[in-house]
Amino acid sequence: MVTAVLAAAAAICAAVFVYRTSSGGNGDALPEFGNRKETIRLWYTDDALTDYLNSKTLEFYERTDIRVDVRLVSGLEYLEAVNAASLDEEAEAPDLYILSNDSLEKAYLAGLAAQLPDTAPVYEEQMFGQAARNAVMYDGKFVACPMYFETSALLYNKTYLQQIADEANSAGEGAGGEDGSSDDQTVTADQLIPASIVDILTFADQYSTPENVEYFFRWDVSDIFYNYFFIGNYISAGGAAGDDKSLIDIYNTESISSLKVYQEMNQFFSIDTKETNYDTIMQEFQEGKTIYTIATSDCIRRLDEAARNGEFGYEYGIAKLPDINQELTTRGMSVTNALVINGYSQHKESAGRLMEYLIKNAHGDLYSMTGKLSSVIRDVYESEQEAAFMENYIESVPIPKMLETANFWVELEICFARVWGGEDANTQLRRLSEQIKTQLAGEPVTEEVIEDPQVELLPAVEYEEGTGELDVGPENN
Repeated sequence: MVTAVLAAAAAICAAVFVYRTSSGGNGDALPEFGNRKETIRLWYTDDALTDYLNSKTLEFYERTDIRVDVRLVSGLEYLEAVNAASLDEEAEAPDLYILSNDSLEKAYLAGLAAQLPDTAPVYEEQMFGQAARNAVMYDGKFVACPMYFETSALLYNKTYLQQIADEANSAGEGAGGEDGSSDDQTVTADQLIPASIVDILTFADQYSTPENVEYFFRWDVSDIFYNYFFIGNYISAGGAAGDDKSLIDIYNTESISSLKVYQEMNQFFSIDTKETNYDTIMQEFQEGKTIYTIATSDCIRRLDEAARNGEFGYEYGIAKLPDINQELTTRGMSVTNALVINGYSQHKESAGRLMEYLIKNAHGDLYSMTGKLSSVIRDVYESEQEAAFMENYIESVPIPKMLETANFWVELEICFARVWGGEDANTQLRRLSEQIKTQLAGEPVTEEVIEDPQVELLPAVEYEEGTGELDVGPENN
C-alpha cells in the first residue's frame, strides 16, 4: 500500500481542465478549445446499472455538452485497476467511479478519492441520513457521495397476519390493545408486526398459525449480514464513520447479553447452518412456509416478480428490525455504494457536475431501472417497502473502512457460528476483541474478563420444527 501511495503521488498530472458553468447549470464551451466537447469517464462494476447509467449520462450530455464514457469493469481487483489506469498516462482512467464504502480508506490513501468540495450534494443534510453520511466520511472529510445502499429489515407475510388476527377475533381470543374501535380485545394485523424477538415468540405461543406454515421465524444464521443486528447497537469497529482505530468496542456487557440471547434462539428455531442459506430462506417465504424472516432489499423485486408470475400468492410487508426485548435494542448493518471523484482526474469539476446530476436529478429512476435503493431521502416513495428499507438504513451501522480490520466481518461471522453451535458467548467475544485489538496495536492485547451478565431470557416456550407451533414446556422454566 505504501508503494502504491508513493507511486500515485509521483504520477499526479499537472494539467487540469477548468471551465465555468452558467447559473442555469448548462455547461459552457471550454474557452481554450472553442466548440470541442469534453469527455469524462465513469466506471462501475455492477451490470444491473448499465441501462440506467447509459440513459442518465445521455441526459447529462444533452444538458451540458459533456460526453460520458461509461465503462463496466470487472469487480475483481477493481480498485487496483483504477489505480493502475490512473498511473498510466496512456490509459483512460475514470474521472468518476462507483465504490463500496468499505474500500474508501484504501482509495483515499492511494490518492484515488478526492475530498469533495463543499458544493457537493453530501453536504446537504436534508438529502441523506447520518448513516449515509458516515459511510462516505474518512478522517473527518467527505471523500465520496452516497448513491445506493443495502441493508436488512424484517420481512413478514401480511396475508398470514391478517388471517391470524381474523381467526383470533372470531374465536374471541383477542390479545387486547387499542385499535380505534370500541372493542378493546380486537386484534389487528398491524399489532402482529413485532417490535421485538420476544413479541415473535409470544405471538407464536398465543396464536394458531395457518395450515401451510412450517416456520414462524426463520433467517439465514450463517451470514453476518442477517445476524449483525443482534449486537449492532453495542459494538463498534472504528466509531461512527468506521475509520478510527482507537474506537474498538466489541467486548462489553451488552454485547455479551445480546449474543447469549442469540444463542438461546437456537432452542426455539433449530436452523441448520449447513443446510440453509438466504436463497432457501427466501424460497420458503415465497412458498408461504414462513411468517417472519430477515431480508435484504432484493426481496422486493423477487417477491413482486414472483407475484406477477403466479408464484407468490400473498401480500407481504417490510418493517424495522425487531429489538431483542425492552432492554436490548438492535441495529442492522449497511453497505453504501458511492460516487467517487478520482484524485488524479483532470476533469474534477465536470465529474462533480455528473455526480450532482446523478444524485439530485436522476435518483428517482434508480430503483425502477436497477433494483437499487437510492441513498437519497425522499418525501414520497413508490412503495411502503422502499420507505421501510430507508427507515432501517437511516438507523444502520455502516460497514467500516479500516484496512487493518478487513477480516473483522469474517471473524465476527465465525464468532456467531460458534455461539450458535453452543460455545460460550462471553469467551468468543473476548477472543474476537483481543484479536482485532492485537492487529491494530501490533502487539498482544489481553481483555479483562467481564463477569457473565444475568440476561432476561426469552419466554419459556419450545419450538416444534416443521409445525409453526410453539408449546410452553415446564422444562424451559
